Amino acid sequence: MRLFNAGVGSALLLGLMVPASAYAQAQSRVLEEVLVTARKQSETLQDVPFSIAAMTEGKLQRSGATDLESMATNVAGISIQNLGPGQSQVSIRGISAGQIVRDQPGVKEQVGVYVDESVISMSLFTPDLDFYDINRVEVLRGPQGTLFGSGSLSGTVRYISNQPEIGAFGGSVQGSGESVSDGGEGGSIKGHLNVPLSDIAAFRGVAYSQQYAGYIDALQPNGRTKEDVNDGTRTGGRLALLLQPTASLSITPRVIFQSIDMDGFNREDDYNVLANPYTTTRPPVTLGDYEQYLQREESFEDDFLLVDLTVDLQLNDVLSLLSVSSYTDREVRVVRDASALNASILGGSFGEPEAVYTLDAPLFDDTDAEVITQELRLTGVNGPLQWVAGVFYSEIERHYGQSLFVAGFTDSGQNVAPTTAGDRARKDELYYSDIPYQLDQYAVFGELSYDLSERTMVVVGARFFDYEETRELTFDGIYNTTILDRKGETSSDGVSPRLMLRHDINDQVMINAQISQGFRLGGINDPLNEPLCSDADKATFGGNDTFDDETLTNYEVGTKMTLMGGAATLNASVFYSDIEDLQATVNAGTCSSRIVYNVPEAHSTGVEVEFFSRPTSNLEVGLSASFVEAELDSDVTSTDDNDVSSIVGGIREGNDLPTAPGFEVAATATYFFPVFETWEGYATATLQYVGSRYTQIADQENNGNGVAELYPNVGGPLTQDTYDYDREQDDYQTVNLRLGARNDQWDTAIFIRNATDEKAELSLDTERGGNARVGHHVNQPRTIGVTARYRF
Repeated sequence: MRLFNAGVGSALLLGLMVPASAYAQAQSRVLEEVLVTARKQSETLQDVPFSIAAMTEGKLQRSGATDLESMATNVAGISIQNLGPGQSQVSIRGISAGQIVRDQPGVKEQVGVYVDESVISMSLFTPDLDFYDINRVEVLRGPQGTLFGSGSLSGTVRYISNQPEIGAFGGSVQGSGESVSDGGEGGSIKGHLNVPLSDIAAFRGVAYSQQYAGYIDALQPNGRTKEDVNDGTRTGGRLALLLQPTASLSITPRVIFQSIDMDGFNREDDYNVLANPYTTTRPPVTLGDYEQYLQREESFEDDFLLVDLTVDLQLNDVLSLLSVSSYTDREVRVVRDASALNASILGGSFGEPEAVYTLDAPLFDDTDAEVITQELRLTGVNGPLQWVAGVFYSEIERHYGQSLFVAGFTDSGQNVAPTTAGDRARKDELYYSDIPYQLDQYAVFGELSYDLSERTMVVVGARFFDYEETRELTFDGIYNTTILDRKGETSSDGVSPRLMLRHDINDQVMINAQISQGFRLGGINDPLNEPLCSDADKATFGGNDTFDDETLTNYEVGTKMTLMGGAATLNASVFYSDIEDLQATVNAGTCSSRIVYNVPEAHSTGVEVEFFSRPTSNLEVGLSASFVEAELDSDVTSTDDNDVSSIVGGIREGNDLPTAPGFEVAATATYFFPVFETWEGYATATLQYVGSRYTQIADQENNGNGVAELYPNVGGPLTQDTYDYDREQDDYQTVNLRLGARNDQWDTAIFIRNATDEKAELSLDTERGGNARVGHHVNQPRTIGVTARYRF
């Protein structure tokens, strides 16, 4: 609340002050020329010979985008699956095998995310870094394995930050405040400062603090309701120092840090085994919009630190050397209320009395990761020939563990376990896991561009990689088969090639074509929770100790057009991606475990279109759209003792790849107008449409109809035996509005996000296949706010 009040006060104060100088209204209709470095060299976006989008700092500010999820609403082909703060999953071109959850630490990302030259993506936990003082965000569609390596299977996202400037003192400060419909209040204070230190040095710093407004209410066992439980804070910053002792040498050490501290999750519960209307012996509960049921508080903490060093040396007129060294430290602490899951086991499966199955069951989930990377890259230009070659090394140490601690369980009179203490599990610790990982990767890469003529260019590239993953498994507790310090390892090597062709029909129209490949490293599956498994599920899901690399081969043609004398651009791409050994996550039935299977064949095919225009000097419009058909082309089956085969986890030929919609479109329009002859006003409206989709492959079985088996021993006798729910997330539309005014120093605006108050189901969230709980992550309701930025 204090930060909200400070943010509103700062915004109003900045907005009401008299400007020091006038802002000259732009008269030119020519669109801004955007420079990108998607191929490790500087070139205009319209010159890049493959599909790429770039959101500049100005566009980010006018749209109100402050992080990856809000930015994606304006870019075709990229989808963000919201699984709670700091846990967003990125999908490009519909290529996804389903939701990755916290207890799958061995699963790698399909989209690489970078800050400048340093990789920050890590499976589920891609950090939601703030965009303040970001120069642009580049979205590279299609596999980028040649230059960006593993994790860039379907594409790459790059945050390009503003660098320190020698000889230019300046900065900015911004305040904002907002209020959520039927929710809480939030706000932010942000700023940056650039300070020349000498003729050869400069410092640039960014700092931000944001208060997230909550909008989910939690019903509790005592009948009370705790409001807005998913509020929290995000604080962080960037500190960079530029040393330029000579014109040919620059050295940039940098520190990026961020801390997210949330009190809960944006989950709306539809059914909970401990709170439902079907009971006759417990208080019946009907859960409403933006409500969940909790026995104990939940939390999410994410501390992120990146330290990197970039050295850029121009060796001569045609040759340059770049070294990028980085160290990342990440600590993620999650406390989740697993009381419903525990009740479904203790009460539903084991038949324990209410006094036992209603005990609080917090699940503690810890991830610690340290990543060291080193890249050395040599770039050369010699007439029609341009090339880049480099070596890359990374070492990842990741420690993951879970603990389900149910205080009082041993002494509760339960019948299932006379004692819970084990070799590693403590008394009342029903589940314990400890899994340290190490992954080492080496790569050599190169890409060569050659101008066959003034209008035709060919690009050839490849990446040679070798990796090895090792880990130790320790599991204990009554829900596990005890495993102590079991070692496991997997390794792989291969080549990821790319071939591109660009031809300029004339100065306004370019066509391009490519064949490229990306890869996603394999890994090691966790063992099944065998004490919870039926015999049939043990036979079906057992024996899958490892999973192989996933590879994608992309075939693509596209065009980029500059129209209306530079007042419009039209870019389009058509692609077909052939996927081998797709890594699909399967919920292992009664085992409450997750196993990754390799699906032999899958594909994604589609089209992307982006049109931007300034038809008049005071009107700018944009349209981004993508249509994707992504499907499985293979079955995965299991055969029982009677030689009867069945589909495993919904991996059936013809089923859609999950999480990403088939159709997305975003339309935006900004109208500029003079204000008091000294300011330029602007009004921006953005409409986003997102098509229907599924969270997991298996959700499509039974035509998307989910059936939860109700447990007679939990609140029974019950008024019905099953609970039916829809596993498909419906399509939705959102509208964002912004009205502001700016000059050379000031930018003030009022905004409305989700102006139509659309409630969107972003992903399905279930416990024990829905038998314990059925819920959805949902978006933020209508939010009204004010913001003001001052530059000096």
